Amino acid sequence: MTDHRQLIKDCLKGNAVAQKQLYSLFAEPMLGICYRYTKSITDAEDVMQEGFIKVFLHLHQYKSEGELGGWIRRIMVTTAINYLKKNSQYKYDLVFENSNIHLVTDDDPEMQMSTKELAELIRQLPTGYQTIFNLHAVEGYSHVEIGKMLGINEGTSRSQYARARGLLISWINRNKEDVKKQLYAQ
Repeated sequence: MTDHRQLIKDCLKGNAVAQKQLYSLFAEPMLGICYRYTKSITDAEDVMQEGFIKVFLHLHQYKSEGELGGWIRRIMVTTAINYLKKNSQYKYDLVFENSNIHLVTDDDPEMQMSTKELAELIRQLPTGYQTIFNLHAVEGYSHVEIGKMLGINEGTSRSQYARARGLLISWINRNKEDVKKQLYAQ
């Protein structure tokens, strides 16, 4: 674990070089986190910029308990969720209701995928499913925590996560069948 104490002290004193260094250390991974919740890199950059403003405004609240990157990550996730809630492009996609998406029960897709391919599939989920899937499966939030963050009940979070997971499995299995067809066609 890198000791960021001096860097934080310098940032709190308003040292622009230290602030740029802190930003440079964390910008790339935080952009990836923001991109998981948005549908475009431009929106992700907007979220990240807003998140870093909050980081610098609240850096005095960081208590050096735990990883600085983890603290910044929580701010980015919260900023992304708030961005989705207030941005008209996403606001209506965050309506959590039962839909007619077919649930798949196959829990063991055998398709080998790269992380990038899986991330791209997750990005294709409807925004509400994508958000809950990322919060639970990627960020590790409980359904109770997700419910509080999104203003929904725990059961809704669980069902939306199951639907997202089922949809991903369905897409993976469909992709697996397409690959088999291509192999046999040769």
